[in-house]
Amino acid sequence: MKPKVESFENLVEALEALPSIGKKSARRMAYHMVMEDHFAAMKIAHAIERAVERVGRCERCGAMSEDELCPVCADETRDQSLLCLVEHPADIQQIESSGEYTGTYFVVGSAQGLDEGRLIERVEEGVEEIIFAFPPSIASDGLILYIEEKLKGYDLVFTKIAQGVPTGVSLENVDMLSLSRALQERVKV
Repeated sequence: MKPKVESFENLVEALEALPSIGKKSARRMAYHMVMEDHFAAMKIAHAIERAVERVGRCERCGAMSEDELCPVCADETRDQSLLCLVEHPADIQQIESSGEYTGTYFVVGSAQGLDEGRLIERVEEGVEEIIFAFPPSIASDGLILYIEEKLKGYDLVFTKIAQGVPTGVSLENVDMLSLSRALQERVKV
């Protein structure tokens, strides 16, 4: 039987449960926290505890927020005529980091989890354009069609974010769906 340090192994297991963290990475992080930098480990522990206690969902759009309304919904200078539909709250942070979008958001989740009543309320607040910012997939296309059908009685423009070949990536590393979309949605130069 191999000797184990149970607390250390529990930490490795907890870290390994995080997305994109494998056994080796989890073991290296755990070792660093336990043996090299206790201060950083405690800082991480407190930050996790604080975030879990304080972060919830925005009442209006479903984004991450420490208050009833997220910073985007609380910002009266945002363009209320633009409503960007995203799959996850983390997608909002990604779009916001681009600095290119000035409208508002709505977290859809999935077709099964879609709060149609709340989405319709948002549309009735003066939305003129719905922007679909979903990852390219057959399921996303189905969700877009479903939402368009539910909102067909409203005078809305439906758009979706452009998809295709990322900058700096060779064609051999691009998946077939992205490549076919890039060809279908090509632009004149």
